[in-house]
Amino acid sequence: MQDWRWMTAADLGRRIGSGEIDPVDLTKVFLTAIDEHEHRDRIYARVTPKRALAEAHAASARAKAGLRRSALDGVPISWKDLFDTAGTATEAGTLYLKDRIPSRDAEVLRNATAMGLVCLGKTHMTEIAFSGLGLNPITATPPCVNDPDVVPGGSSSGAAASVAFGLVAAAVGSDTGGSVRVPSVWNDLVGLKTTHGLLSLKGVVPLCKTFDTVGPLCRSVEDAALMLGALGGCAADIKGSDLSGVRLAILDTIAMEDVREAPKAAFIAAVARLEEAGAEVEHVRFEPLRRAFELAGILYTVDAYAYWRDIIEADPSKMYHQILTRIRAGAEFDAVDFVAGWAELNEIRAEYHAAMAGFDAVIMPTSPILPPNAKRLEEDGEFFVQENLMTLRNTRVGNLMGECSLTLPTGVPSCGIMLNAAPMSEARLLRIGAAAERALA
Repeated sequence: MQDWRWMTAADLGRRIGSGEIDPVDLTKVFLTAIDEHEHRDRIYARVTPKRALAEAHAASARAKAGLRRSALDGVPISWKDLFDTAGTATEAGTLYLKDRIPSRDAEVLRNATAMGLVCLGKTHMTEIAFSGLGLNPITATPPCVNDPDVVPGGSSSGAAASVAFGLVAAAVGSDTGGSVRVPSVWNDLVGLKTTHGLLSLKGVVPLCKTFDTVGPLCRSVEDAALMLGALGGCAADIKGSDLSGVRLAILDTIAMEDVREAPKAAFIAAVARLEEAGAEVEHVRFEPLRRAFELAGILYTVDAYAYWRDIIEADPSKMYHQILTRIRAGAEFDAVDFVAGWAELNEIRAEYHAAMAGFDAVIMPTSPILPPNAKRLEEDGEFFVQENLMTLRNTRVGNLMGECSLTLPTGVPSCGIMLNAAPMSEARLLRIGAAAERALA
């Protein structure tokens, strides 16, 4: 039964469907593993055993009656602690929301429950989701599966750890500037950033309402495709996909600049394998992207501060100082800056999509750096700022350009390759991703 902890969600679903695995037994295996794990309280903010077992019993009855609701019916998953859960605290990694208990589930959680997925609990995260490092001295900093001394990536830090340490089959996180993909790459997982607006944000504690997205962290592209459907997204048929004739663009502008040795070498090797599998790869530049990055400082901080200002300023001492400084930057701009910034960004987006229209996906290293030392991040403020900006640099391309984005492991610990595609083209992206996954295996 312990092998179940390391299987893909899709494989677990197939075993449930064939009668080889009972959802109740499966759920108990994960609940026991959580309770016995040395990092339990660093990964899970709250475990929901009563809910999980009730949902598992219902899934078991459906399986026996031949009435399963989806391919993942009966499979346990975890939820980042910014998705509302009825009757269970949702605190978004901050003292400002301590003991906040919603009256109903977030819409994506209701969707997943309707498809039979089992809710194991809520995972720790960066405070209010405003950092890509995964460091949270206020509540907890989850571990990285590859090194006990480094951060796990954020802001969906516990989400990634819950999967990577075999404490759930798949996880749901959010991505505003890289918060699904960074913890995925640093923990050797597959992470999908969906197009903004594809999945509902109702009942999700916001960071930046104009950039926030929902996405899964999992063991395979197949899992990501099935999770996308369960959350309320499009169905993606990834069977039979291959890379023959697929055109990929390596984005040299910004994304390939100052990439550190290990991620760069892993990316170059991964690209070679994609070419061997039939992909056509070309280097491209897009200089207006630099201006988009300049606008990010306005658009992200103003959006975030507009929502959190009154809550934070009532007692700033409750917030981790690095997050407080970052979000307060939004007070430096006015409404004209924000509106003009969005108008300019939309123009850059249109130009970018036209420039990339001849490619199936744009590729780059998921993170240009390896996960930094947690202790040094806490002790060295300048190091924190520098590493956070580098951590989110490449992933933010997809958010700024409004794309969907998928990160895949390369086989080198904490090094990944990212594929970005046009808005609302998740089905196509997942097909390419599945073929790339096989080439990289």
